[in-house]
Amino acid sequence: MKKTENIVVGISIGDLNGIGSEVILKTFEDDRILEFCTPVIFAASKTIAYLKNHFKSEIKFNDLNKINELAYGKVNVFNCWNETVTIDFGKEDLKIGEYAIKSLQAATKALKNGDVDVLVTAPINKHNIQSKAFHFPGHTDYLAKELEGESLMFMVSDSLRIGLLTDHVPVKDIVEHITPQLIEKKINTVYNSLQKDFNIIRPKIAVLGINPHTGDHGVIGNEDDTIMRPTLNKLKESGQLVYGPYAADSFFGSNNYKNFDAIIASYHDQGLIPFKTLSFGQGVNYTAGLNKVRTSPDHGTAYEIAGKGMADENSFKEAVFMAIQIFKNRLDYNELTSNTLKKGTRSSRKDYDN
Repeated sequence: MKKTENIVVGISIGDLNGIGSEVILKTFEDDRILEFCTPVIFAASKTIAYLKNHFKSEIKFNDLNKINELAYGKVNVFNCWNETVTIDFGKEDLKIGEYAIKSLQAATKALKNGDVDVLVTAPINKHNIQSKAFHFPGHTDYLAKELEGESLMFMVSDSLRIGLLTDHVPVKDIVEHITPQLIEKKINTVYNSLQKDFNIIRPKIAVLGINPHTGDHGVIGNEDDTIMRPTLNKLKESGQLVYGPYAADSFFGSNNYKNFDAIIASYHDQGLIPFKTLSFGQGVNYTAGLNKVRTSPDHGTAYEIAGKGMADENSFKEAVFMAIQIFKNRLDYNELTSNTLKKGTRSSRKDYDN
């Protein structure tokens, strides 16, 4: 990692028939954001010129064929293809899916090589990206393969952070995936992310139950008693502030979530329904646990409004801001812990806990 006031933000273009390109253009039309970050859009100058004309955008960009020739403090477009792309807003198109993957792969390569500092991904269509060469449920699974670390889908807003034990898993298979090992691994990933990425020294984490009413003592399933509670007790004994399992149906309505730094849901909809209800349009999907920073907006391709100039860019803008802040937080954390080790102060973390 390098310390710089102008963070280089790699941006994958996503599904060109969706709203991703519109929210990207709207985000960087405000020149003030260029004072502290340099965006690199992985697409093609021809494509961006077409989109700029379609949306009547005033954005100016630097055409880039070599990543090391980027212009700091300006919007850069790195050419991932040369041909003209036929864009048909609101339509699912396998060819458009191929361009989304070209962009993602090029942006990920630049991230791995250190040519960009962070990655912000525009929404993709999980169906039209599938091929023999690319067979992943989404961004998170692909990046988990390409980058180092243990990935976790972490939905984040100003007032709420929700991580998932299982993400893109069919409901009928959820229980098979939830093991003591998985629970411990995911909680540790959230715990470490809160410390390193969000500057929370002593995180307090709530975990939602697997079954309705956390099983009602075995009446509605025994997984909460046999798998969840013993694992949480083990983590508590190790010194972590981990609580639960809580019944998911009343946890958010009672505002109990406000008492914790993060909540871990057992499965996708258990976590994302309350998150999007409380934070939609302002939330960010952050892939925690990796050696590189990746964020995305909390919405999808929104084909129904694509190309109409109606898309709200706030979530994408928040994703950019959060990627930059997390990058800086990691630098600060690494500097702090590095200095501590050099001084030989072995009890420093305990000092911060007090």
